[in-house]
Amino acid sequence: MSDESAIFVVKTTANQERSVANMMAMVAKKEHFDIRAILVPDELKGYILVEAPDSGIVDLTIQNVAHARTVVKGQSSLGEVSHFLTPKPTVTGITEGAIIEVTSGPFKGEKARVKRVDEGHEEITVELFDAVVPIPITIRGDTVRVLKKDEEHA
Repeated sequence: MSDESAIFVVKTTANQERSVANMMAMVAKKEHFDIRAILVPDELKGYILVEAPDSGIVDLTIQNVAHARTVVKGQSSLGEVSHFLTPKPTVTGITEGAIIEVTSGPFKGEKARVKRVDEGHEEITVELFDAVVPIPITIRGDTVRVLKKDEEHA
């Protein structure tokens, strides 16, 4: 085992990235292949990132894995993929005045207007449209979907 490693990109069938990653991890463990990490970024449809000393090990690992297509020629460094490793705040892209729909919890399906965005706690305060009395409620930013950004408040 060498200390050097690089990031290799494996092309997969679309929407099969997680199953390919799980199968690769099982094969690597069973065969004692030197696969150091497998990353499935949501932004990369049809691809997964694999850390290994060389592409030959990755090739061997995907040989009998369903939906794993090929190892893309070349390699990447950790610096080139580091932006996939830093979580994005869930409230990014949500602005005051935006119209949102709650996607989970007791208010699921309700539409509301954003009154305040708290990036530090990744929460937003909203007022529900269908409430008899407009009461502000605070919910997590990852439980909403933006329907319309409000141009007046932007």
